Amino acid sequence: MKRVLIYTDGACSGNPGIGGWAAILKYGEAEKEISGYEDNTTNNRMELKAAVEALKCLKEPCRVILNSDSAYLVNGFAMGWIENWKSRGWVTSEKEEVKNIDLWKELDRFNRIHSISFVKLKGHGDDEYNNRCDKLAKEEIKKRKKEQAKDAALNDPGSGI
Repeated sequence: MKRVLIYTDGACSGNPGIGGWAAILKYGEAEKEISGYEDNTTNNRMELKAAVEALKCLKEPCRVILNSDSAYLVNGFAMGWIENWKSRGWVTSEKEEVKNIDLWKELDRFNRIHSISFVKLKGHGDDEYNNRCDKLAKEEIKKRKKEQAKDAALNDPGSGI
């Protein structure tokens, strides 16, 4: 079984607001960077989205070490939250539907395909890959804000464009 290292991060400008996510996949010497954004989202959603999108890149079952600075993501598996939610029909102990249920369900499905170890990293620490993911996610937010500003100017009849 191939061993793949994955680093993920999510960011949000406003919460909710424009969000960015990023992941770096490492297999041997090969590296792949992926990133994207969503409008009107949350930081937690972007943390999960980064992991989902990274796992979608894997073409066969792998042994995965998924590194994240998100306690929300890591604890979902490490603390058994996801198993508890599933046993209660995806309802929290407070009797509310699990937030970001669509992404949690995807992560659960990937966790049955791959052998995934979730590792909690210190956010904004000295991990090169975590810092690169953070930068990529924030760049996605900046890129989206520029697109929105350009769209607003094009749609403003008084802009002179």
